[in-house]
Amino acid sequence: MAENPKPDNRYDMRSEGDGTWTVYDIFTGFPAEVNGVAQDHLDMEIADDLVDLLNAEYIARREGKTH
Repeated sequence: MAENPKPDNRYDMRSEGDGTWTVYDIFTGFPAEVNGVAQDHLDMEIADDLVDLLNAEYIARREGKTH
């Protein structure tokens, strides 16, 4: 993942010292939550897919494409 996220995106991922990945909110720096569960200690592939999904949902909400 790019170190400088695109302005349209809200989520990115970072590597943790234990070899896992965290999906985080670029505005707050805190781990993203899905259904109240922090998205940390993830495999790289899962984190990458989740970043794509969360950013797509975020962009759709901003454009008014979801309810």
